[in-house]
Amino acid sequence: MRFKENIDSVVFWPVYLLMWLYTLITFIPWYFLTGAGKKKTMAKREKARSTTGKAEGPYRSVEHFDDLAREDFEGKDTLDKLFDHAVHRFGKADCLGTREVLKEENETQPSGKVFKKLILGEYRWLSYEEVDQIINHLGSGLAALGQQPKRTIAIFCETRAEWMITAQACFRRNFPLVTLYATLGEEAVAYGLNECGASHLITSTELLETKLKVGHIICVDNKTLIKTGYPEGIQIHSMNAVQELGAKPDNLCAPWKRPQPTDLAVVMYTSGSTGRPKGVMIVHSNLIAGMTGQCERIPGLGSKDTYIGYLPLAHVLEMTAEISCMTYGCRIGYSSPQTLSDQSTKIKKGSKGDCSVLRPTLMAAVPVKALLGGNIRMMLSGGAPLSPATQRFMNICFCCPVGQGYGLTETCGAGTITEVADYSTGRVGAPLICCEIKLRDWVEGGYTSQDQPHPRGEIMIGGPSVTMGYYQSEHLNDDFWVDEQGQRWFCTGDVGEIHPDGCLQIVDRKKDLVKLQAGEYVSLGKVESALKNCTLIDNICAYANSDQNYVISFVVPNQKQLTSLASKNGINVSWEEICNHPAMEKEVLKAIKDLASSIKLQRFEIPVKVHLSPEPWTPETGLVTDAFKLKRKELKNHFQTDIERMYGGK
Repeated sequence: MRFKENIDSVVFWPVYLLMWLYTLITFIPWYFLTGAGKKKTMAKREKARSTTGKAEGPYRSVEHFDDLAREDFEGKDTLDKLFDHAVHRFGKADCLGTREVLKEENETQPSGKVFKKLILGEYRWLSYEEVDQIINHLGSGLAALGQQPKRTIAIFCETRAEWMITAQACFRRNFPLVTLYATLGEEAVAYGLNECGASHLITSTELLETKLKVGHIICVDNKTLIKTGYPEGIQIHSMNAVQELGAKPDNLCAPWKRPQPTDLAVVMYTSGSTGRPKGVMIVHSNLIAGMTGQCERIPGLGSKDTYIGYLPLAHVLEMTAEISCMTYGCRIGYSSPQTLSDQSTKIKKGSKGDCSVLRPTLMAAVPVKALLGGNIRMMLSGGAPLSPATQRFMNICFCCPVGQGYGLTETCGAGTITEVADYSTGRVGAPLICCEIKLRDWVEGGYTSQDQPHPRGEIMIGGPSVTMGYYQSEHLNDDFWVDEQGQRWFCTGDVGEIHPDGCLQIVDRKKDLVKLQAGEYVSLGKVESALKNCTLIDNICAYANSDQNYVISFVVPNQKQLTSLASKNGINVSWEEICNHPAMEKEVLKAIKDLASSIKLQRFEIPVKVHLSPEPWTPETGLVTDAFKLKRKELKNHFQTDIERMYGGK
């Protein structure tokens, strides 16, 4: 036997030598040409550290450790100056693009439902200089209609070029822009309009409501306007008509004052997870600082980039992303979730979706690379943190970095963003250069700066990107505070963990803590985050009553996985019937318990009953926010009958 082993080694050693040489010859050039060594060093280096040496922080980026960044371009301290700077640098280059609608068709499905399908042409572009002129005319026209500086003006409109043009006109004329979005709900939109007291509203014919109480309504599209049926005193205008009014010499030449850095730029209404919408007050200097931090994390941002805009512009993530792109000379092509890819719901079969035509290099959120034109070099995911498995899958499949960001409307979207070279998963990166992060002990929840192996606590974000509080709602401003140096801070309510390299991981949500009847504390967010890794689950809401001693859950199952499991159990019925089948509830509950045990959730944290929801939870259903965070109050109301059944033992 030993003789045979010796013979094998003699015979095969040349093969081993050739394999070793091949590996050496191919690996070394790859290692140096791709910069793999440098990237690995960058990924492992310290990215942020405590300014005090204490475990709780504050933590700052090592790239701007001595102070916090406030502006990207010296002296460009307001949004209008920033755009003027871009026009000067990129004047005749493409700025904003919209696809031409060639044809609309109604397509009847076998079910009898009728869907509108579009055949779209190429993108038509406005240059920076052309956008600049439109902005001048629109701002002048709004002033001619009675809009006053420092008086709010509202926009309730889909993501499109006219939205950004309106915003820039308002920034230039010092008209604070109130942003509202459709999925807030009719009552919330009316509440926001009433609270801000705007006399002018920019909207589209699709979103136009006769109940809206404002003096002037300006429609962004060129469709025929029906001007009847509105309350007396409301005037309806097209955006083109307002621009024509503003282009008249007397109006265009009328004197006006530009904003100061401390002037209000935006009142951004956000639904949050409970209660009435809150208007976050954002001044020019807040946005300038926040975008300075965000742009530093996007290497090579410039005029060779193309950004696809399709997320709601009424959200801070999309608005700051687009303004940042314009600042650096990127062109922005507009899209929508219904026209994004070749397979999108409004794209006629056989015709091209927006990504295939535009071929963007940058985008926010995370669809699929082949459907996105093939040129994507970086994606940024905001909203809820990605699970490690999901992020790893995306990094591999999309052949580009998929970064995660963490921030809030209250911090201008600024907080953290992972670096391109950082391929770790489950984390949201180090603090941006415009802000710093501190952890506050939350003893009741079991999180302190002395926790091992890493300090943990409630995340507080401080710096020039922290906004000024809630509009006309001083009683809601307890989460904002100012330190001895005059720096503003915001207490996020999220619980984080700081890793040795200074990167942040979101581990819990403070407001999700419930005390059970027996005295145990359950973090619903922690339970949900853990159980989302179950292959049978697409979304989950854990629920607990303080007068009960166990947790229950509502689950949106993964249709493919659960249907396959049902078939194996001999259950071949409709999707709704599968979700309502007791045997399938037991299967999902078993999977939950198996996963919970493997990751060592406490016994009292594991849901003991489950209800399966056949319908996905989307912003349109009102059960999640536009960032897809759970609306617990709405979910409780929606599933009240099931809660009573599961807690009543029926």
